[in-house]
Amino acid sequence: MTSRPRLATDVNYVNGLAALALFAVMAYVFFMAELGRPEGFADGSIVASIGYAMFNMVDQAAIPAESFLVAFILIALVLDAALDGAVMLARREDDESVVTALTDGGRRIPGRTGDDRTDEATGDDRATTDGGDD
Repeated sequence: MTSRPRLATDVNYVNGLAALALFAVMAYVFFMAELGRPEGFADGSIVASIGYAMFNMVDQAAIPAESFLVAFILIALVLDAALDGAVMLARREDDESVVTALTDGGRRIPGRTGDDRTDEATGDDRATTDGGDD
């Protein structure tokens, strides 16, 4: 039978109060800031202007877009790191078995990794473990 959840009374309220104070300061700054009216871009293509700025052909750009290059390159670096992480997670081991990020406690799953050996010491059909707890 399940029991009802109980309210924790032995907590430290300092962290919550600090977060609330930080929220109040940031809300005050946001609402009191005087922002200019949005103007938009002049006639022309911002994408073409970024391309011209990348190849240092700013005299052909309709819009000055050098300031967009930093954001463009940062996004490219983050996407490259995500792609490298995906390739690392999808790599194969030396014995051509697939390494999966989500496994059953670190054990190799016989049907999914190509490792269909039995454990000779116990006669178990499961694959050998990599040091994880059973």
